Amino acid sequence: MTWFRTLFVLSGAQLALAAAVFGAPAADTPLDAVMVRLDQASAGFKGLTADIRKMSHTDVVNVDDAESGTIMVKRVKPHDTRIRIDLTNPNRKSVTIGGGKAQVFYPQSNEAQEVDLGKNRGVVDQFMLLGFGSNSAELKSAYKVTLGGADSINGEKATRILLVPTDPEILARVKQCELWISDKGWTVQQKFHTGGGDYVLSTYSHMNFNPNIADKDLKLELPKGVKFGKLK
Repeated sequence: MTWFRTLFVLSGAQLALAAAVFGAPAADTPLDAVMVRLDQASAGFKGLTADIRKMSHTDVVNVDDAESGTIMVKRVKPHDTRIRIDLTNPNRKSVTIGGGKAQVFYPQSNEAQEVDLGKNRGVVDQFMLLGFGSNSAELKSAYKVTLGGADSINGEKATRILLVPTDPEILARVKQCELWISDKGWTVQQKFHTGGGDYVLSTYSHMNFNPNIADKDLKLELPKGVKFGKLK
């Protein structure tokens, strides 16, 4: 399993288009309406907290692995978004992404893993952009965007949009993204197809937009004696 696939499995790609609606004007089509909501929200998005349920499907063995916990996101500045995910069920695990690196901590075994995003930072930044505060122009410049149709997630009305990466480097890792954007204007579910029938499905609830998140809250406080390894 590559480090990129590992990050998707650990954090669900952690890439929700979280955005509140601020009185969207009329649009010509349902897809246009979604794009208008994203444009209006992108300027005001600073961060969020939410509950997250992530399910990773491995097609070759037809296995679904589900995890749940909480997510914190802070947009420090354009192209600098920090994420922390604390998974608690069925096992404890913490993931942070930001500042050019990703870290994972397993409290039960007192082990930590780290990867320097290095030359892959541009790819990760693109998905971070997709996930947090992106606007329609940015999406359309990097993805072929089409309308999936009306749907409902946990009883909430939503519109599903489909995004296919146009960059071959990104397309090699993720074949297609599906985003469910609620009628209130935020993403309540996302699905990343990673190839071979595998995918990661993340569902968000109890979303709180633009909370006051301290920088220290997004960092892992690793205990003494922790064993370090490298994400591969």
